Amino acid sequence: MRSPTQLDLSEKDIATIVSEGLGAGITGAEELNGGTFATVWRAGLDDGRQVVVKVAPPASVRMLRYEAGMIPAEAEYFALVAAHAPGVPVPEVLAASSDWIITALLPGSPLTSADSARARTELGAAVRRVHTITGPHFGYTGDRAAGDDWPTAFTRIIEALRADAADWHVPLPPLDGVVERHHDVLATVTRPALLHFDLWDGNVLVGADGAMTGLVDGERYLYGDPLLDLVSPALFRRIEELPDHPFLAGYRPEPFDESARIRLALYRVHLYTLMIAEIPSRGLGRDRHDFLTGLLEAELGALGER
Repeated sequence: MRSPTQLDLSEKDIATIVSEGLGAGITGAEELNGGTFATVWRAGLDDGRQVVVKVAPPASVRMLRYEAGMIPAEAEYFALVAAHAPGVPVPEVLAASSDWIITALLPGSPLTSADSARARTELGAAVRRVHTITGPHFGYTGDRAAGDDWPTAFTRIIEALRADAADWHVPLPPLDGVVERHHDVLATVTRPALLHFDLWDGNVLVGADGAMTGLVDGERYLYGDPLLDLVSPALFRRIEELPDHPFLAGYRPEPFDESARIRLALYRVHLYTLMIAEIPSRGLGRDRHDFLTGLLEAELGALGER
């Protein structure tokens, strides 16, 4: 089912964008499935190249606060990684505007359809390299939640999501004081590392030989604690309880001490709060809300015991 944020486009629409961005014609195009935010198509160019065209939601569609300007942000993320972490396979940006981005098509299929322990291990190693890139501040770019230190930025990120949920009348478990109680733990993070954030299986490509061939969908990037990027590779699970997870074999984190475990729990609180707040904007239902609320309450309970 198409998300309310996704435009219903035609091949003619994609041809118009490609002509505007690249001055090229297309030989054909097809829509790609998997995401729920932007509209994504694959197109063949008349010079033989294959490209991906991603189109932002229309301005008339309501989105979450942190989703403002995400298409230009994706171009920024790919450029940062290409410049400062060479060897990490991100798409080449061919053209971009405030409404769309055109990138080269990377080979491979998402991990959702072709699982590979090798690709997960290589993802961990790639993300570790990306984390060596340091940003100018903590949090998001533009007018979105950010701060001069990580506790401030993370607090603003959570508060923006709570405001989104309130705007959409989405019930959340009580979150008052949760972040504030762990201010000192968050304050141990003093370097704003470049984070992808959205490292679920659909954004990792794998080739026929099991190797990782691409890291895509960098639109949700921000700067902060590298541990935040260890949540989505083990979606709906606790990676610190999965010592044999192949992502960890590639990333090689320091042992998870009490500070790391608290922060990982806080970042799962963040992710589940986000996923609950976005339910109406994606046209999802009650079952999704109940499932995520159960996960969120479990993390809040674990934090309450620390």
